[in-house]
Amino acid sequence: MNSAGAAATQPGFAPGQLHSIEDTGLTLQFLTDLALKHIYYGNTMTGRDVAARIRLPYVGIIESVLETLKRDAHIEVRGGTALTSASYTYSVTSKGATRSESIIERSSYSGPAPVSLNAYWKAVEAQTINNVSVNRLSVHDAFRNLVIGERLLNQLGPAINSAQSMFLFGPPGNGKTTLAETASLLLGGAVYIPHAIEYDGQIIKVYDAVFHASLEADDDKVDATDRRWVKSRRPVVIVGGELTMEALDLVYSETSKYYEAPFQLKANGGMFLIDDFGRQQVSPRDLLNRWIVPLEKREDYLNLRTGQEISVPFDQLIIFSTNLEPASLVDEAFLRRIRYKIEVPNPTIEEYEEIFRRECERRGIPYEFSAIEFVLDYYDRRGIEPRCVHPRDLIGQMLDIAEYMEVPPTLSRELIEAACESYFVRL
Repeated sequence: MNSAGAAATQPGFAPGQLHSIEDTGLTLQFLTDLALKHIYYGNTMTGRDVAARIRLPYVGIIESVLETLKRDAHIEVRGGTALTSASYTYSVTSKGATRSESIIERSSYSGPAPVSLNAYWKAVEAQTINNVSVNRLSVHDAFRNLVIGERLLNQLGPAINSAQSMFLFGPPGNGKTTLAETASLLLGGAVYIPHAIEYDGQIIKVYDAVFHASLEADDDKVDATDRRWVKSRRPVVIVGGELTMEALDLVYSETSKYYEAPFQLKANGGMFLIDDFGRQQVSPRDLLNRWIVPLEKREDYLNLRTGQEISVPFDQLIIFSTNLEPASLVDEAFLRRIRYKIEVPNPTIEEYEEIFRRECERRGIPYEFSAIEFVLDYYDRRGIEPRCVHPRDLIGQMLDIAEYMEVPPTLSRELIEAACESYFVRL
């Protein structure tokens, strides 16, 4: 049971023990090139350090890699004790330096060793978001700090359980983004994310500390464990108006000569929220058409600069959130492909009052119902619709004014009216 009370299964995948180069799914040539780059960049490095940087066991793997590099006269031993070869200090020879420069021209990647694309597919399938299951109790517990109607809660729960797609729409200021972010708490559990993926010699960097919250210490263990994987909370990837079509494909760096995974690949096993949908530089129709195949087949297709197309898993709860009218963004055919369409309405009077009361309590201001009556009357006179965000903003505005006027921060008619006058604009 996680902190939000969601029932989520334990990961169906865990990195195995590695005892040989064959176990890594990578070739000896790939690993010698990677190790040589590490030593070249580091000037000198012990065998143990190489194993820690590449995140593969020294015994049976890195020791074989270093022996090959020594035999080919690409590195030489500069020091160390006779107790263990892992303590030997290595440096690159002149022949190795020439080889290193040639390798770096093709790719300067020198991070942890990648996993094969096939291994990544198996890991995602074993840790699928479909393993997540929530019920009424867990949903109510997760959203307990928000004022939400029962009808909306009972729509959100099944949508999370579907682990597929959700379309949140409604007026601005009613917490659609907050609802989606809170829903992510219900995903629970953990998944293993690879630092990088390898396909046909090409490297795709996947692990991103912005979206992947590591649950393990980043130590220098060099035992038999496959440390190319990072145990992380289920990822939550949120993008907004800055999203472009290019960001949804592999991003190749002409400088480093390797790829950065797109947002949806980093979101596998978790949630991908496209916030403020319809405000992107790309048209809503083009953006939505991009998801037709992934939504139906649970796999995505990405392009390498070589012209090759690779198939990658698409395993995430994807949420589109918009303040715009759905009819102006999408057609009926696409909406059929979105499993859940959920309207987030303006708050009822009772909900508005409860939000206002909670905000007063949070800010240490004595609550008075007369303040609600004044604000609602102000709405009627100005033709303003109530929004969930208004109590927070109005009280914040009121506190600013009270501090300036050097008066106690109370729900006086004068302060509230001043806050309303400086907050709302007649449109």
